Amino acid sequence: MTHRRYGLTIAAVTAAALLAGCQSGGAAPLSLSGLTETANDMAPEGADTCPLPYDITKAAKAAGADAPAGPGPLNADGDPIATAEGGKHAEPGEALAENPGALVSCSFHIGQEDVEVHTVATRKPQAIAPLAPVVQRLAGMPVDGLVAYMKQAGEAKAGEPTVTSSGNVAAVRLKPDDEGDAFLLVGVGDAGRSSLNQQRVADLAKALADQVQ
Repeated sequence: MTHRRYGLTIAAVTAAALLAGCQSGGAAPLSLSGLTETANDMAPEGADTCPLPYDITKAAKAAGADAPAGPGPLNADGDPIATAEGGKHAEPGEALAENPGALVSCSFHIGQEDVEVHTVATRKPQAIAPLAPVVQRLAGMPVDGLVAYMKQAGEAKAGEPTVTSSGNVAAVRLKPDDEGDAFLLVGVGDAGRSSLNQQRVADLAKALADQVQ
């Protein structure tokens, strides 16, 4: 998976700041402060393991995906498995500095397809806004479709997956344990294409979200 820093805006979508908190299984559930601390602890160049408690094998089984699943992309090509933005890494003028928060992105695979899992939380809604460029890249959708999807996802209740029309990207609003707004975004396969159908992508996102709630 290729990680990149995202701009403040994409077309008509305004990027908001990111903050979220997650702790490993058995520890505290996702919180704004926890995710920010996790992001702060990560090196600027990323990490070779995901610092969040996601069990992709368990989630894939819950979604009805029979193919083997595991951490990291199929071909890492030297890229880190996990990266972080926000927290102490945020610079003046960036989204995560304007609306303090954090984003932790991890890569996995199911069968022959890579899976991206982005966890973000912000002090104020909408926490999903900074992920607009990611949604567009993963879903391969035009700007007007992106704007409509971001609005739909931003209005969703906690725990309800919102799937793109392409069927390979799903977002789930999370409820931070302390304050703010948070989202989980999952992308499966290449732009607009996945071996998993729309329902299984939604079920995968829901299963992963349940692991940090």
